[in-house]
Amino acid sequence: MTFALKTNSAAPGVVALLVLAGALALSGCGTPGAPQPPSLDLPEKVTDLTAVRAGQIVTLHWTTPRKNTDHLLIQKQIQATICRREDSMTCQPVGKIQLDPGSEGSYRDNLTETLVSGQPHPSTYFVELGNKSGHSAGPSNPATILLGAAPPPIESLTAEVRANGVALHWQAGQSTAVRLHRRLISATTEKKSKASLTSAPAESPSLDLFVDPASTVPIQEGLAGALDATVHFGQTYEYTAQRVQRLTVDAGQLELASELSSPVRIDVIDTFPPAVPQELAAVLVTEDKTIDLSWQPVSDDDLAGYIVYRTAGTEGEPSWQRISGPKPVTGPAFRDVTVEVGHSYRYAVSAIDQTGHESERSSPAQESVPNP
Repeated sequence: MTFALKTNSAAPGVVALLVLAGALALSGCGTPGAPQPPSLDLPEKVTDLTAVRAGQIVTLHWTTPRKNTDHLLIQKQIQATICRREDSMTCQPVGKIQLDPGSEGSYRDNLTETLVSGQPHPSTYFVELGNKSGHSAGPSNPATILLGAAPPPIESLTAEVRANGVALHWQAGQSTAVRLHRRLISATTEKKSKASLTSAPAESPSLDLFVDPASTVPIQEGLAGALDATVHFGQTYEYTAQRVQRLTVDAGQLELASELSSPVRIDVIDTFPPAVPQELAAVLVTEDKTIDLSWQPVSDDDLAGYIVYRTAGTEGEPSWQRISGPKPVTGPAFRDVTVEVGHSYRYAVSAIDQTGHESERSSPAQESVPNP
């Protein structure tokens, strides 16, 4: 008897479904993952807090984060709590404000009379950002200032334009450093200065100049001062000043500054002539019957050139005449070709700048052209 093995073939559609189900089982597709915890929406910590005290006011600045600790964008306003801690005491809240995510945060703490009296001592500020439930990711970086009695403010600040800069004067007082705050009021596209005849680089709109007590210049009894030699002619500046006391805390230096003085504004206009030329010499050139003049060059950088004068009069009655032509002589030398034999001449030289300011004439030099 012959036996035959008989198989039942599945329909093609059924086979395809079985294969797809196996692939899904192997790949895990369509299987729900582990549940994720809900976001606490805690704003990231502030990391760039700064604090500056001037008189009774402490000004804080920081950048408010845009994202929470889950790296998701914050959609609502953030509450910032500012606190102040002295020594090992608990950080005492001093204020709360609402901020937009990503905004520049700022807060002014008006100190009480108790906090601005006595010996200088450190105090540290923190900013803590909370979610709608009041929870936070922790305080910001510390920003430390000095409490205690600040130096007295500077009084009677004045400014005066000089050939080498702006001289600032104020009433003398405590032997502390002084910080001068300079603000640029006007700006021109092309500036000429005593420091450079070329176009000066763009100036910063504000600049701080620190005057060490040893660098303070006594002006007269009761006055002190300093020179700002970094100004540019043709500009207008505004100055304020404050006394600054420094204290070393934890191997670093902290500053305790007075209130700002009243501002003083000044137009820095160049009304100053160049230096007077020196060491003028006159030498006869025998073969040409001419007289050569030479002198030391003037170092003013806004120099346009020199003007040469001559007189045939006596020392007591000179009648000076310009002999160098309508345009300034560009170099420190000149040849007088208009002399005559049998005559004696006296010469003088002045310097003139780009804006037409002429110096005094130099000390004269004399030379003669003898008869053959």
